[in-house]
Amino acid sequence: MSGQDQRPKSLVESLELSRKKFAQNNIFATKKNGAYSWITYGDFATKVDQLRGGLVKTGIKKGDKVAIIARNSVEWAVAAYATYSIGAVFVAMYENQKDSEWRYIINDSGAKLVFSWDDSIHQKVLKMVGDIDSLEYAFNLTASKNAKDSYLGLLELGKKNAVEAYMPKPDELLCLIYTSGTTGNPKGVMLTHDNVLSNCFAASEIFDWSSEDTTLSFLPWAHIFGQVAELHVLIFLGYKTAFAESVQTITDNLQEIKPTLLMAVPRVFNRIYDGVNKKMRAKGGPIAALFFNGLEYKQRSKEGGSLSLKESLVLFLAEKVVFAKVRGAFGGNLRYAISGAAALDAKIGHFIDNLGITIFEGYGLSETSPMISANCNGHIKIGSVGKLIPGVQVKIDTSVATGSSEEGEIVAYGPNIMQGYYNLPEETAKVMTDDKGFRTGDIGRIDSEGYLHITGRIKEQYKLENGKYVVPSPLEETLKLSPYIDNAFIYGDNKDFNVCLLGVNMEALSEYAKTNNISGDLLKSSAIREMYQAEVLKFKDSFKEYEIPRKVTLIDEEWTPDNGFLTPSLKVKRRVVLERYQSQIEGLYS
Repeated sequence: MSGQDQRPKSLVESLELSRKKFAQNNIFATKKNGAYSWITYGDFATKVDQLRGGLVKTGIKKGDKVAIIARNSVEWAVAAYATYSIGAVFVAMYENQKDSEWRYIINDSGAKLVFSWDDSIHQKVLKMVGDIDSLEYAFNLTASKNAKDSYLGLLELGKKNAVEAYMPKPDELLCLIYTSGTTGNPKGVMLTHDNVLSNCFAASEIFDWSSEDTTLSFLPWAHIFGQVAELHVLIFLGYKTAFAESVQTITDNLQEIKPTLLMAVPRVFNRIYDGVNKKMRAKGGPIAALFFNGLEYKQRSKEGGSLSLKESLVLFLAEKVVFAKVRGAFGGNLRYAISGAAALDAKIGHFIDNLGITIFEGYGLSETSPMISANCNGHIKIGSVGKLIPGVQVKIDTSVATGSSEEGEIVAYGPNIMQGYYNLPEETAKVMTDDKGFRTGDIGRIDSEGYLHITGRIKEQYKLENGKYVVPSPLEETLKLSPYIDNAFIYGDNKDFNVCLLGVNMEALSEYAKTNNISGDLLKSSAIREMYQAEVLKFKDSFKEYEIPRKVTLIDEEWTPDNGFLTPSLKVKRRVVLERYQSQIEGLYS
């Protein structure tokens, strides 16, 4: 078992223990002037001390709310831990949120101070000072030391005004994590030190991560998965992370950092799957044959099937020659890939695993700090989200109509359960049971071996005209495995059958059209529509017949957080999609 000998009672104490144990170890790396440079645990903790002094001198006290709009960075981590060590509450926001969402969260949380990543964001926040009653201070994380309202200036102020760290009690409020708000305004999830530490303790028991491990950080820390896995668990266990420059540079940064752990959402693994398969198909010849045959034989071998001597030799060569080269694209040292925040298609899980990278899929929500269950060392079942973590229990409420006697709403219990939604007692009452369980809103089942399986969201579920229940998201995620499909939206509420809105991958579609001598308006081409209908039918064996869409319509509009179709955590806003494309969807039934 990995972890520290002494269990801290707060994240402040967690850092104090790590600063003593790992003082000379690297913790964070930032790329500047073409090269990564590291800081140590000792250096980081000193910056936390300095910023704490600066914040207290400025006027921040126990119970105040300190907010941040920034990317993952040393400054983000310093701001968070300095805030905790005053007994104040940290509120994180995404850079790619709309100004109106920042304003709502700052006002709703009662934030007294806001850190901004750059001058563009800082200027927008400055306009809110005086406009929002609680907001008094705004600081720019990237401004020069001598600039007014600069983070560096706060550090200098703290050097001259040392303040001893406050040690919070386990049940004191740590942070507010604002949910994505797919159906309305985001809600502030109240988490305590004990809530988050329970996940740190569980991670130390079920994973063999240690101070020798390295990650590449690109999951936003405003999201609970990235924040806990790549900041709080990291500090608790003493490993290190480097910050990716951008989503576009992840491949290059992996080569530079050579991580042993990779935390990502399914969309990242889907892109890896698409990219590798596309590259191999384009390469063709013996290498491609070795790759695809090797994957087939690896899967058969895993499932207990026998291989001929020739097939065993092909698999051996594939693993030594091709799979090793693919792993090299991740830096060559990757031991584990960890997937969370949404469902990972089993096909993708097997693909990553067959390449020789152990994949752990877990499950949780902001309200559960986040981990409820996880596949882990010695307990892996691809297609499930693993077994319950230590200290957590789950009940399956089968009274929720799902059309299956084995499935129901997942109700979670344990030290990871939130304290409630900030300033929303009625909303809290809707999701909390009388015996202190949390209604996740997710539909699932537990199999005979104790593995949890997620089958959809209750609020997405609908009934067809024939009374059959449909949960669209699993099929939508599977359809996106097609190289020609970027997005999918299944609809059929109270209809005779399902239809589907498909967001096309124009690059892949253009290549297909060129190869097949199809010209003109591709989205209106009958040949192209037939091709997409065939793509949908490729996945029919994975789902019930009545779930498969009978008709499709094609769009080339990209869905992003900027245009309102996705939340900052990349969840589809179903109401927005339905409003935007209602006429096209309804047209499929006429």
